[in-house]
Amino acid sequence: MLQRTLAFRIVVIGIFLFVGALSAQAGADNHRTADGKLKVLYHIDTSDVGTVKYAMALINKHIEAEGGLDKIDIKVVVHGPALMLFDKETVDPALKAKLKKILDIGVKPEMCQVSMKLFNRPLDKLTPGFQPTAHPVAVKRIADLQEQGYLYIKP
Repeated sequence: MLQRTLAFRIVVIGIFLFVGALSAQAGADNHRTADGKLKVLYHIDTSDVGTVKYAMALINKHIEAEGGLDKIDIKVVVHGPALMLFDKETVDPALKAKLKKILDIGVKPEMCQVSMKLFNRPLDKLTPGFQPTAHPVAVKRIADLQEQGYLYIKP
C-alpha cells in the first residue's frame, strides 16, 4: 500500500513537472518570431536626456549581445515628454549620435502620433529616422506588442 501511494505521488509530480515544462516552452516560443528572433520592446517616455541616451546605448548593446539585428526584433516606441528630446532644432548632439547608431544598424523607432499632435511636432520637425507608431496611441501600440510576445524593457 505504501509503495502504491509513493508510486502514485511520483507519477503525479512527474505530470506536474512535464506540464510545467511544456508551459514554459510555450511561453518562450511566444517571445520569438517565426524565424527565431527574440522579440523585444523598448519603451521611452521620459524627458530626462540622460535616461534616453542610456536607452539608446542599451538598445545598441542588446543588439550586439544577441549577435546582430538578424537575431533580435527590436521595437522602440517613443512618446510623451520624450518626444521633445528629439526636436531636430534642439536635440542633444550625443543623443542624436546614439540614435543614428541604432538607425544605421537597422532599428526603426516609432514616434507616437498623438504625442506629435499634442506637442505640435510632426515627423519633419523631429530628428530623422522615426516612423509614426502603428497605432496612433503609443500605449495601445505598446500593449499590442506585449500581447504579441515582445519582452518589455523600460530604461
